[in-house]
Amino acid sequence: MIGACGQLGSELTIELRNVYGVDNVIASDIKPPSDELLEGPFENIDVLNKSVLIDAIKKYKIKEIYHLAAVLSAKAELNPLPSWELNMQSLLNILELGREKLVNRIFWPSSIAVFGPTTPRKDTHQHTIMDPNTVYGISKLAGERWLEYYYQHFNVDVRSLRYPGLIGYKTAPGGGTTDYAVDIYFHAADNKPYDCFLQSNTYLPMMYMEDAVNATIELMQSDAHRLNIRSSYNVGAFSVCPKDIANSIHKVIPDFQVTYHPDFRQKIADSWPESIDDRHARNDWGWKHHFNLDKMTDTMLKNLKQPAGLNT
Repeated sequence: MIGACGQLGSELTIELRNVYGVDNVIASDIKPPSDELLEGPFENIDVLNKSVLIDAIKKYKIKEIYHLAAVLSAKAELNPLPSWELNMQSLLNILELGREKLVNRIFWPSSIAVFGPTTPRKDTHQHTIMDPNTVYGISKLAGERWLEYYYQHFNVDVRSLRYPGLIGYKTAPGGGTTDYAVDIYFHAADNKPYDCFLQSNTYLPMMYMEDAVNATIELMQSDAHRLNIRSSYNVGAFSVCPKDIANSIHKVIPDFQVTYHPDFRQKIADSWPESIDDRHARNDWGWKHHFNLDKMTDTMLKNLKQPAGLNT
């Protein structure tokens, strides 16, 4: 698991250890791990250093790689070229490990950021106009094409999901445009008002973290012959705007206050879909989400109000 300390990586690592055994899932990152991640093997690995990757693969006899390390949308806009280097060269390093038959299967996450200003915004189809105008989105679109190239030309078993905004309580926001939907719950649980950086009516596809983790594992466990897409599958759950989330929180915390002061991230959000058509994932490998907005709100606030939730 490369990028195990991130928002998705931390929860996916723990669930994979529940499925395959603690000693069989090696967490890695360049950031300090949580105590929970240290309950199993952990390696400090710079994904740009291919020789270190190879050493870890040989040491642990690794057969699958989940490559989650990346600079996210908002942060990448502030530092474009280093972000491109990390996002793209790291992926190519991993794909080369597949071409050289050092690993059998690779997962790499894409994003709704692959779409752009001229993409149809409602029920965005699997195959449609893709003209991203952010460093993050451009790197994700390029990554999707590299995945399919390595599958077609070198028979590398690559698998990917185009995640919507992911919402979970175990880690703080990591610099993405959809991260308001995480931060707003942290503020609400701490009885603090929240100043949102998007307009109140900005609709974006979202997904609760447990659904995202399950989707990832289900895709990786699927028989290869069922998978008709080797670039990246659309996956969705529900679409909401900041006002929707605030109203859902108000059902639990009536006096919670939200203000709206859009910044540069508004332009990024405006270039992304409002909703996703994920029929290919549902038909090919049985994808199905289980959390709607209110169920997610109840779960988020319940866990964040516990000391263990606030301290993760």
